[in-house]
Parts: sequence; structure tokens; C-alpha cells
Amino acid sequence: MSRVALLRCGSYDVDLIEKTLREGFELLGGEQYLKRILGKDKKILLKPNLLSVEAPGSPVVTHYAVFEAVIRIIRDYSRFIAYGDSPGFGDGRKAAEKCGLQQVAEKYGVEFADFREAIHVKYEEGLLCKSWEIAKPAYEAEVVITLPKIKTHAMAYYSGAIKNQFGCVPGTRKAAWHTRMPEASNFSKMLLDLNGVVGTSFAILDGIIAMEGNGPKNGTPKQMNTLIMGEDICAVDSTAVRLIGYEDPTFVPVLKEAHLAKIGDVLPQEIEVLGETIEDMKCKDFVLSRRADNFNFINPKVNRLLRAMIAPKPVVIADKCVSCGRCLQVCPEKPHIITLVDKKGKKLPQWDLKKCIRCFCCQELCPVGAIDTVDTTAAKLLKINKR
Repeated sequence: MSRVALLRCGSYDVDLIEKTLREGFELLGGEQYLKRILGKDKKILLKPNLLSVEAPGSPVVTHYAVFEAVIRIIRDYSRFIAYGDSPGFGDGRKAAEKCGLQQVAEKYGVEFADFREAIHVKYEEGLLCKSWEIAKPAYEAEVVITLPKIKTHAMAYYSGAIKNQFGCVPGTRKAAWHTRMPEASNFSKMLLDLNGVVGTSFAILDGIIAMEGNGPKNGTPKQMNTLIMGEDICAVDSTAVRLIGYEDPTFVPVLKEAHLAKIGDVLPQEIEVLGETIEDMKCKDFVLSRRADNFNFINPKVNRLLRAMIAPKPVVIADKCVSCGRCLQVCPEKPHIITLVDKKGKKLPQWDLKKCIRCFCCQELCPVGAIDTVDTTAAKLLKINKR
């Protein structure tokens, strides 16, 4: 059985977080456990979630206090600590400076790893994806510790430890994967393969303040007072989704694919939860992005038909839109299926839904939260994508 530490932590006080994380490591095996995970003077990469340029304390990105507490612990084992991420839009270093991570890194002598340089990697063991362009620092690190947030996600339902490594794909190359893998099952297999390429070693998942609703960027902060940690990132994510309302973790596509492929432990009976109990830590009023039944596609034509009929679609919140055109810039479809049209005295995005692949890059990366996803009439009638 995989072992996961489920911990209660009520604030972003860095001393409290450090104390709580050390208690978690004790539950998992103490000093010998840490030595086995971290080794001695290995090249350690911290992979925070830097989805976009956000203010300190934003639930969109890894909190600087969690980042600092982790550094305090692992610096006892290595002098070679770096961190990095590639946001979906914008510069990783600027994102790190804005949210406070770079200031913490400088305090402890932790190097910023530039994820813009890619290295070509073959991964023959992959479920689906055998060839990769990966950020060089992520591939060359000997130990990769992922530091995600508990967040909802408009396409993936949930964003946590597994999905956080998508930031190891440099810059606009992420959009290409959305185009290639529009179906949830294939996109999930791609994410599992990516974690295999990177060799994710350990996850520390921040749910002190999580995000519910219109995630992963424009949702609502949700106090959960939770930290989750473990080697098996599938088990860590499985524990997290049970806390936010998925009684069966395989409702989440990436966990379903992990279970089917026997990559990590996903089912509750496969995971030993140490510390707090699921029942005591469960958030009973968490607003999910979607809770969807899985459906299989027969061929591309049927796929497109079903996508048009029942897949959620992007919509603009006119009062919030500032006509910046970011949605056009990040759309992976060429030529773009988004155009700006004159409405309500401003230029608002309009989608060609027959061609839209429902990757929701536009929603995920809108700087002002002016794009949401809604269910079609057919989906509502069939009770698909039920919240």
C-alpha cells in the first residue's frame, strides 16, 4: 500500500508549516525516509505551480510560505537546490518574483531554473507519448519534488500533483499538447507519461487555502487547512479528491487512467492515510468545477459530434472582459477559432464551437477571469457534467 500523510495546518505561518511537514515526514518514516528520498547532495528541483503572474498569497500559485518551509527541510540534505516552472503565458521568473517565491529563493541561495530551454527525450515506456520536449532542468534533476495546490480545473476536474508537471513542458509547447490530446483520457495518459519522463519523486500538496469553482485560475479561495504529502503522486491526488467531494477517485480522468494502467495507487483500499482521517478533514461544501461521467468516443466524427452536443463550452463574462485579446494569443488552434466582435460597446471573444477543441486554455489563462465554462442544454438534460 502507498502511504500518504494527511496533515492539519491552519495558517501560512512558515514555522507552523515547517513543523507540520516535519511531523509528516516522521509519520512516513523519519530520518531514514528522508535520506532515501533526498539522498546526499543530489540535484533537487522544486516544481511549484506558477500558472500565471499572481500576487503573493494568491490561491492560483504555490504559497511562498510552503515553498520556504520545504526549503528549510531539504537544505539539510543537499547544497544543490533549484526551482522552476513554465507558466502557460508569461515569464516564469516574473511570476516567481510577483508571488514572492524568488525572494524566498534568494534568502536561502536556491537557484531559479529557466524552463525555456528544452531537451529532446525519448520515453519508450510511455502509455501513449514516446517523444518529448522537456525543460532541461526538470529532466536533469535527480530529485523532483512537486509543490502543487488543491484546485478545481475546467477540463481536468481537478489540478494537483500529477498535473502540476505539465509546467515542465516549455512555454507554448503546452498548447500543442492540448491540440493533440483533446480527449480527457489521452490527455491524462500524456500527463502520466510526463511524470514518468521527469521522474517525479515526491509531492507536497497545499490545501491550506485551496481553490473551488472556476479553477484553475479564476475560482474562489477555499480554506481547507490541509497539507498532503507522499511519494506516490497518484495516492496523494486520490486523497485530495476524496477530501473535496469525489467519493470514487476514478471519476477524475487522470486517476482513472492511472488506475487502469496500474501507475500508482488510486483506490481508497490501496492507500494508507497517516495522521488525520479523511472523514475529519473532508470539505463537505466544496464547489467542484464539474463532476462528469466518463464517455467513450467511437471515431473522430462521433467525437466531434458528442463534443459539440455535451462538452462544456467557453463563454465570456462581458462585464469583466477588457478586450485584451489574450484568449486569441493562447488558443492552440490555428487559424484561431476565436474572434473579437463588437458587443456592448467593446470587443468580446466569440468562439467557433464547431472547431473548438475544448482545451479551455482561454479560460485558464484569462488575466481577469472573464471566461467561464457552461454546460450545453443537452448535457443538462442528460445530467452530464453534473456539479
